[in-house]
Amino acid sequence: MKIANLLFNIMEKEKVLEILENWNFWKQKQNTGIKRKEYLEKMEKFSKTGQIVSVIGVRRSGKSTLMLQFIEKLFQKGLKPKNTLYVNFEDPRFLGEFSLELLNSIYETYLEYLKPNKKPYIFLDEVQNVPCWEKFVRSLHERKLAYIFVSGSTSKLLSSEFGTVLTGRHLPIEIFPLSFQEFLNFKGIKVQNKIDLVHEKIKIKRMLNEYLKFGGFPQVVLSQEKKEILSAYFNDILTRDVIEKYKIKRMNEIKTLAKYYLTNISSLISFRAVQKFLKIPLYTIERFSEYLCSPYLIFFVKKFAYSLKEQQVNPRKVFSIDVGLRNIVSFNFSQDLGKIYENVVFLEFLKKKKEIYYWKDKKECDFLIKEKGKKIAYQVCTKIEDAGVKQREVAGLFEAMEKFNLKEGVIITQDYEKEEKVEGRKIKYIPLWKWLIKDN
Repeated sequence: MKIANLLFNIMEKEKVLEILENWNFWKQKQNTGIKRKEYLEKMEKFSKTGQIVSVIGVRRSGKSTLMLQFIEKLFQKGLKPKNTLYVNFEDPRFLGEFSLELLNSIYETYLEYLKPNKKPYIFLDEVQNVPCWEKFVRSLHERKLAYIFVSGSTSKLLSSEFGTVLTGRHLPIEIFPLSFQEFLNFKGIKVQNKIDLVHEKIKIKRMLNEYLKFGGFPQVVLSQEKKEILSAYFNDILTRDVIEKYKIKRMNEIKTLAKYYLTNISSLISFRAVQKFLKIPLYTIERFSEYLCSPYLIFFVKKFAYSLKEQQVNPRKVFSIDVGLRNIVSFNFSQDLGKIYENVVFLEFLKKKKEIYYWKDKKECDFLIKEKGKKIAYQVCTKIEDAGVKQREVAGLFEAMEKFNLKEGVIITQDYEKEEKVEGRKIKYIPLWKWLIKDN
């Protein structure tokens, strides 16, 4: 009986090793794609603290590639491949095997066969697929046996699922689909100064149209089959990160709700109004909405108010993690261009860690941004040259500026650029393509 168990363990280790060899640099190079400098620099900075580094973001945003790029950077500094371990828990060969025992088996197999001669760097990709993974990571970290990096496709890794066991032991990096500047870099367009901006203006504006239509998922940007990939992404996020994760039986209802939110980006939403429109129980709407936020599919922005109760009772604005995902489930691209503009602006604020609100009293202001104790008001509009549109947008912006005593406000436009004074307050108009490239 003991001999049979021993043979079984040997076979299991060989199977694990075979999977690991496919993903690691031990005997072969890996495709590390186009570098995303900002994230790499942050990862390097965090790695020097000795804390666990968590890379979190929507599925297919580039978390795995970032980890591989960082491993490659370690090699450039002289680290040997045998001192690194990368495990991808999205590999279908692991399916049905996820457990704490699997994690221990992987680690033991790595030590036995690779025999690292330095404190190893361990990368656990999409680790949320493994039950009780936190205990394994905490144990390694407390014994100082490895530098540990984990990734996940759920925002809950920032809070309850992660923080309870690893409070004070981890530093998070949120990764998003490509910003417009990164998008241009992927397309081979470098904008490093004002001369580049003027020289590449026509090309940049053409690229913006593509970005507004298909979004910034790295593989989508580099592929010709954009619609097919986006459709697959939407289904994957909904199925694997929502329906399977939360064991949802009312699949049609949550798909309908997801499509409703994506179709109505940049719009004010109340759960009660959604409930009446979709004929789904209010409790279900609230619960499903939280589930859709967890994998970074959608976001809600609250109205600015000093009272938390007022924030809660007012409608929220809904936004998508990527306008390409939104467009793949909607058929109104040209009619909704203004809403798409607004969603892109929201994503830029989100990536830059701004505190984001909207403002509404008699009129509406699209964004009220809090940063370093200051507030900045923004409107987003495509057809500002239309006198009636301009009057409405300026009125909404100006009301927010008066309310919060702001000397300047910004209106992001399609192609209109100017500065005006209205009753002693400055309003700056700037085209979206230029605003996305400048340090906003």
